[in-house]
Amino acid sequence: MLEQIRQQFPALSAQVYGKPLVYLDNAATAMRPQSVVDTWTQSVLAGNANIHRAVHYLAGVATEAYEGARDCVQAFINAPSREEIVFTSGATAAVNLVASSFGEAFIQEGDEVVVSAAEHHSNIVPWQLLCERKKSVLKVLDIHDDGELAVEQLESLLSPRTKIVAISHISNVLGLVNPVEEIVRICHAKGVPVLVDGAQGIVHEPVDVQALDCDFYVFSGHKLYAATGTGVLYGKRKWLDAMPPYMGGGEMIKSVSFAKTTYAPLPEKFEAGTQNFNGAPTLVPAIRFVQEARANASVQKEQAAITEYIYTKLIEDERITIYGTPFAHKIPLFSFAVKNAHHEDLALILDKMGIALRSGQMCAEPLMDRLGVTGLLRASFGPYNTLAEAEYFVKSLEKAINMLM
Repeated sequence: MLEQIRQQFPALSAQVYGKPLVYLDNAATAMRPQSVVDTWTQSVLAGNANIHRAVHYLAGVATEAYEGARDCVQAFINAPSREEIVFTSGATAAVNLVASSFGEAFIQEGDEVVVSAAEHHSNIVPWQLLCERKKSVLKVLDIHDDGELAVEQLESLLSPRTKIVAISHISNVLGLVNPVEEIVRICHAKGVPVLVDGAQGIVHEPVDVQALDCDFYVFSGHKLYAATGTGVLYGKRKWLDAMPPYMGGGEMIKSVSFAKTTYAPLPEKFEAGTQNFNGAPTLVPAIRFVQEARANASVQKEQAAITEYIYTKLIEDERITIYGTPFAHKIPLFSFAVKNAHHEDLALILDKMGIALRSGQMCAEPLMDRLGVTGLLRASFGPYNTLAEAEYFVKSLEKAINMLM
């Protein structure tokens, strides 16, 4: 059954330096199934027209596919209404949209924004820019040495000046599922809204935004097997209605004059200009693939076996330090350091063995500083990876370490 999954991804059959590709950089971007490629191709060839604006046939085809993707996303995350689904170019653009528009409406000098020490740069820098512009304060929720968020410190961080908390569902470095439900509950008890960065979470965990009760949830399509340049912002209507537009231009207007412009209703209010009408429809087959993989017992069994195998092998090796250790909250993502071996040297050697990994700071420099490292090596597995590939990775890592010792 797993072989049938792999056959949906043509790129997995590639050869790297004469070796079969073992793709373990899924946390950065996932491979695309043939269904996503076909949807993109069909859109370009048979529905390549600007959406919403024209009355001709191709515009109708493109608009139907684009808006159909919105309906699909709404159902996938159980959003209350399709108007609360805003398409962006990715999670980064979605966070920037909220930081700019929510910040403009609700954050003043002296107000506070809370993020965690484990955030991706995309959930730090937009808030820093906002705080600099508004003369507000960025506060940081720390982590424990094992990588778990210090949630017990959150309530004391919140004050009457705290206007929003922005937190990742799953860290792209630590690979730990954060207790976002508890975080939302604590924040809402103080009247503080919460943005959840779901770039990793949407891939590995079922997401029900109504059950979670978060105020905003963002994710990227390219990590979810869809086309690059696609992303989603879910926002509660009460916030989106109260927020000013992020960008001005076509499509986001109701009426324009030199005296005054009025804005379109949600979600068009936040979708200025020509949208990625070829890319957005690929979210539909991508979501369908995710749902099929989650329902596939063989895939889930293989993923569990990989997670346990890699965790055990790495943690038993005294030369290796894993970051993000609580196994109970672990996804198949492992960031680690090897004593007396540079992460980039290891990545280059493993690349020659056909293994694609991520090395460096992984867009999380403050977290690296907190962990006391300059960079790490990361292996992140997807539903098309096999236990045999995990075993090959461990053997190859052993060879690479021995070459550098």
